[in-house]
Amino acid sequence: MQIKGSFQLMKSLNRSVILNKIRTDGPISRAAIAKETKLTPPTVSSIVKELLDSELVVESAQGQSNGGRKPTMLIINAKNFYVIGLDVGPTLLKSILTDLNGTIIEESHSAILTPTSNEKLLQLMKKTITELINYDREKIIGIGVGMHGVVDVESGTSLYAPNLQLRDIPIKNVLENEFGITVKVENDARAMALGEVWFGDGSGTDNIVAVNLGRGIGAGIIINGELFHGESSIAGEIGHMTIDIRGPKCACGNYGCLQTLASGPAIAERAAREMAIGKNSSLENKVGNDLDQIDGKMVYEAALEGDSLCVSVLNEAGIYLGIGLVNLIHTLNPTKVIIGGGVSNAGDFLLDSLKDTIQRRALTKSAKHTKVLLSTFSEHATTLGAVSLILAELFSRTDTNTN
Repeated sequence: MQIKGSFQLMKSLNRSVILNKIRTDGPISRAAIAKETKLTPPTVSSIVKELLDSELVVESAQGQSNGGRKPTMLIINAKNFYVIGLDVGPTLLKSILTDLNGTIIEESHSAILTPTSNEKLLQLMKKTITELINYDREKIIGIGVGMHGVVDVESGTSLYAPNLQLRDIPIKNVLENEFGITVKVENDARAMALGEVWFGDGSGTDNIVAVNLGRGIGAGIIINGELFHGESSIAGEIGHMTIDIRGPKCACGNYGCLQTLASGPAIAERAAREMAIGKNSSLENKVGNDLDQIDGKMVYEAALEGDSLCVSVLNEAGIYLGIGLVNLIHTLNPTKVIIGGGVSNAGDFLLDSLKDTIQRRALTKSAKHTKVLLSTFSEHATTLGAVSLILAELFSRTDTNTN
């Protein structure tokens, strides 16, 4: 069975309407599908037969009878098909293999050695995918890629990966030619946002912002249930929102960008600066006089041990993040803000001052109480988001009243 061919057939013939109905409401009968989608019973029966033949849908137990024969119920055969998700970050390539429910079956991490090139990065991605795809190649539905930086979603090209200093990486083209499987590429923060809608705390919420805190800071914006890209695919680049015009210089050339004040490297640099001017910290026991060894994880671990300097540094980062989020709340007014990425592991050290900042600065009572929470996916937030890129394409809802 050719999975890519089945994928394209279902999309081209608008099978997604029925697929999504079975996914969201299953177990469900053919009659109920016809009634709720406004498709005729013969149309539903014909399409369901093709889905059963493809094994993407299976029949389950019989439903309750309303006087006649008990209807046969349909469900998605979620555990019988797989998706590969990649998170291409500045230093690591994280990869997972999941079923259609997002259950992780296999995972791996590979270091991205710098300096690198488009060819080297693509070769690493191909190597990683090859290892996962051998699990059951015939049942891999697609490959999703969450790529940091600016992405052209239509062509699946990484236009600019700032932390790797790479441009114009033809990810979709190269991977589809290599593996013959559908590939979707998206900015990592937007992928993360979509993953929260599919699998996490964004489920059932039409307007959310998901913030990815790591070596950089990005946001994925969901408006009316759809990813928002903006005119030239830079919507959500909140790491380059100016917070302090007299602040540190950013890699982008501007001064006082949010990521110069609250990203992982910014937190480490702030701790090192404070220690350089004589502030005491238990970090001295770990790095001695080599302050360049300090990273965000060390600061968090020291804060857990009660190091007052590190607690203060994280609290201040939370204030800056809070200011950035107030700007987003006033602009987009989301129902929820979900925070993920490596820096989010700092938890309450960030959240307490972040929420306090929102309380003090937001305009209205409802804005002050915008729900802000940590992603439950931890390090898998972007890889699961990459998986959801394929699922969103496969199960996308297409309204129809045609027979």
